[in-house]
Amino acid sequence: MKYRVTFRERNDRAGNPTEKPSAFVEAELSDGVVQDAVFVERFEPDSLHGEDKMEEDDDFLSLGTEVWEYDIADGRDQEFIDALRNSEVAIEYEALDNMPEISGV
Repeated sequence: MKYRVTFRERNDRAGNPTEKPSAFVEAELSDGVVQDAVFVERFEPDSLHGEDKMEEDDDFLSLGTEVWEYDIADGRDQEFIDALRNSEVAIEYEALDNMPEISGV
């Protein structure tokens, strides 16, 4: 099964990530659960205001998100979902294999 996961990501004043949210999930999993993990995209914190760094009063708004896609071994879905819930950095997840494929793309 393939999952798309959105993680909360803490950033410094320049908008650079200060942690790797996917590592929190990977630390919870035993070997063989994740067959592949692919980084999809990152969304900067809104507090950057289109500038290179946050203003002094915006430090508390330093959260952005990043999205990953995971291929999970057959029969190990619940273990992966439990790790997401325990990670405290996964905002949402969705199973992608149940979505219809677009033909001709």
